[in-house]
Amino acid sequence: MLNEIFLQAQPASDGMGGYGNFILIGGVIIIFYFFFIRPQQKKQKDQKKFIEEIKKGDQVVTIGGIHGKVFSVADDTIVVEVDKSTKLTMEKTAISLEASKKSETKK
Repeated sequence: MLNEIFLQAQPASDGMGGYGNFILIGGVIIIFYFFFIRPQQKKQKDQKKFIEEIKKGDQVVTIGGIHGKVFSVADDTIVVEVDKSTKLTMEKTAISLEASKKSETKK
């Protein structure tokens, strides 16, 4: 009688065992990587490249939304000409994107 109780308590095997769960979790991780992590890394890489290549005369937009023209470039700072006689000194990391790229994305 005790034998019959133990036999009834055993779970039925589905053929794959516990591997099905691992395959499912692995698939979710791969999808998460390709849809979230990889595009974000590419965007960060492009932003870093743009900041390193800023030169005098480029039209830029800051993170705060200020549009201007690069007046001069130093090591970590740039001077942005906002109006004819108004110049702002800011960190290079405060630059969001090139103004010409922003107008291209709106079209």
